[in-house]
Amino acid sequence: MILHVREARHARGYVLWLRLNDGAEGEIDLQSELGGVFGPLKDPGQLRRFRVDPELQTVVWEDGADLAPEFLYEDMKVLA
Repeated sequence: MILHVREARHARGYVLWLRLNDGAEGEIDLQSELGGVFGPLKDPGQLRRFRVDPELQTVVWEDGADLAPEFLYEDMKVLA
């Protein structure tokens, strides 16, 4: 199955809550991923400025940074 992010919101700090097209829901803490091209997202205000892109079907930021749904799925903690 090809994964897509259907819904996302800021949970707290560097944590995003996600719902994927396979029904999985969970949280991912991005703090350890925020280096290199993701460096600007260390600013909490910048981190919160994301959206789910309808074409890419994943989380994207204003500066064009995005994270693959597969990466998000592998690293998110599934909520029961």
